[in-house]
Amino acid sequence: MRAAPAVYAAAGSLVLTALVAAPGRADTQAPPDRAELRGTAVAAARAAATGITFGACAAAEHLPAYIKCGTVSVPLDYAHPAGKQIRLTVSRVKATGTTAPKGGRPVRRQGSLVFNPGGPGASGMYFPLVGPMPEWRRIASAYDLVGYAPRGVGRSAPLSCENPKRFAKAPTQAPTQPSASYKLERIAQAKAYAQGCAKNAGDALRHYTTLNNARDLDVLRAGLGEQKLNFMGSSYGTYFGAVYATLFPTHVRRMVFDSAVNPDPKQIWYTNNLVQSVAFERRWADFRKWVAKHNKTYHLGATAADVQQSYEKVRARLASEPASEPAGGTVGPGQLQSAYLQAGYYDDYWAMRASALSEYLKGNPKPLAEQAAPRAAAAAGNENSTAVYTAVECNDAAWPTDFRVWDRDNTQLARRAPFETWDNAWMNLPCAYWPAPRRRPVDVRTAPGALPPTLILAAERDAATPYEGARELWRRLPGSVLVTERGAGTHGIAAGPNKCVNSHLDAYLMEGRIPVTRAAACAPHPEPAPLAVD
Repeated sequence: MRAAPAVYAAAGSLVLTALVAAPGRADTQAPPDRAELRGTAVAAARAAATGITFGACAAAEHLPAYIKCGTVSVPLDYAHPAGKQIRLTVSRVKATGTTAPKGGRPVRRQGSLVFNPGGPGASGMYFPLVGPMPEWRRIASAYDLVGYAPRGVGRSAPLSCENPKRFAKAPTQAPTQPSASYKLERIAQAKAYAQGCAKNAGDALRHYTTLNNARDLDVLRAGLGEQKLNFMGSSYGTYFGAVYATLFPTHVRRMVFDSAVNPDPKQIWYTNNLVQSVAFERRWADFRKWVAKHNKTYHLGATAADVQQSYEKVRARLASEPASEPAGGTVGPGQLQSAYLQAGYYDDYWAMRASALSEYLKGNPKPLAEQAAPRAAAAAGNENSTAVYTAVECNDAAWPTDFRVWDRDNTQLARRAPFETWDNAWMNLPCAYWPAPRRRPVDVRTAPGALPPTLILAAERDAATPYEGARELWRRLPGSVLVTERGAGTHGIAAGPNKCVNSHLDAYLMEGRIPVTRAAACAPHPEPAPLAVD
């Protein structure tokens, strides 16, 4: 599952008989055993005893001085808690204690609120920066805002599978109906990438899993001195948060799942990615309809089909003559597709992406090059994020190991959902040739009354984590409440532009209040306004 702007998760059921193909070899390991659960308890007790020493953040974190950083040690292998340890970097800003920036009504501290933005492979170190924002101010008055980099990410025992310069190579192609020779080329790349992961990580590669991310979260909770966890996860963060709730329900105080991954074990991860591609096709259509509605601004076509033709015209030109920007980045069809995939995640991108297409067709390639060209400075971070994403998803579950299964499923799917299907397949194809053992996904669920009420937030037209995933999680966690933003498709809706959604988030985190009906609906936030490039 690709997350914005690199990778994420998702949901639902497809009318595709090919999708029930055998998921892969029977080399799976069982989910949590007693040794690993005991190891988690040992590591958590150790973290509680030592705590986390917070001080100035390393320059590499690019965080202001008021945010403090520290580390927490976790076992590489929870079956051997006294063995090799890795350090996870943690960021924190303490609760302000008042409702206003310069004084105000005193507010009781409610503990630490730990955030994970998803991925797998995304860092939450930036999270404490949100505190002064109006949507977060009340929450920041009561909670220490805590971010961290999960295992493998950033400076938390970083994982790499490929030279970042090679990873960021551009321009590249992105055919929606790839040829046989192109498929052979991508198979070779996927095999080399999987081998690179194994070579660089060695035996540690098998320990990058959702289960270990959930265990690490419990050690972090203990290191922060919290008896109960307050957690907010977005996208993939909802999945390992749900695994955490399954493993440690008595350790939960409050939990927010924002844009939920479908946790059904049969969906993790191969089928989830196929379903995601269908959802992105729907969201791509939403973007094109919006552009057509503002044809007087963009002149890209009065219908969604016309806008598609304009996009294809740009793609064809870039295939023969890539665009460049002053810093040296180059844009081909692959970079174009990645840039416009972001419009499927966030409608904040719609105006700028439409303007870039419009300007390019007028003879001004600069806006498109600036928006779509890969940045050399970001190459190492992007490669690291993708390496962790790949390792976690490949380790988490069985995948088809015969490319003929991938070829059949994605060829059929691309006929109705061409926009993301094959790029999504190439992103995940290393899992077909993965050298580490696969696990069986945890059967996420809790018994009635075992878990405190939790809050699930979902946009009805979310492409990265389709809506059925939120409903599936809702069914599996008795006592959870689902808040739906109707008719909207932004990925990650907490503390965004929808005041109705934010009121539910605020009531839950500040007072523990949830809708009585276990479900609530909010009208969509306003569509973006058109914006032309000067």
